[in-house]
Amino acid sequence: MPPHYCVRCGSVLEPRVIEGRELEACPNDDFVLWRDPKVASAVVVEVDGGVVLGRRAIEPGYGLWCLPGGFVNDDEHPADAAMRECTEEISAAVELTSLLCVYHVPKRGAHSMVGIAYRARLADGAQLRAGAEMLEVRIFPLDSLPPLAFPSHRQVLDEFLRSQASEEAASRRRAAAAAPHGRPPSPARAQSRPPHRR
Repeated sequence: MPPHYCVRCGSVLEPRVIEGRELEACPNDDFVLWRDPKVASAVVVEVDGGVVLGRRAIEPGYGLWCLPGGFVNDDEHPADAAMRECTEEISAAVELTSLLCVYHVPKRGAHSMVGIAYRARLADGAQLRAGAEMLEVRIFPLDSLPPLAFPSHRQVLDEFLRSQASEEAASRRRAAAAAPHGRPPSPARAQSRPPHRR
């Protein structure tokens, strides 16, 4: 790994154990290079029972499919970043419907990532079209998903499928609870019945 330098005095940073972790720190002052994670967003856009995926026109993962999403800018709320990335990558405005999950992407030699995934639907009148970073955009049925560029996006879609299954089970329970059950006859109806004779 290439050396890193102090942003205050320009000295080469040296290994130092801080709070039980080995980090790079300046030998002349208190500057510490904290390896904070990058924050990214991913969006599961639901359309006609399927999800929107784009085929990447850039590396990493050129030619493979992915969810719309990307890095959050430092002055940006993650939800705003999610909607912006959809506009840039699939050329469509979306409405976020819920927070789906938070996930972690560990890396070596680069900043790890904390991902925030949302569920969304297309805004009224929105039309899908590949943005500059996509070769094409398609809607895939949930049982026919293609190989994905990033394992983290497979993790997000697995979480989406679990959430759908949970919602469907809850809907069936509500329907069963609301279904009419057999009730005893009213006293008036009971009295009007003819007596039972042997």
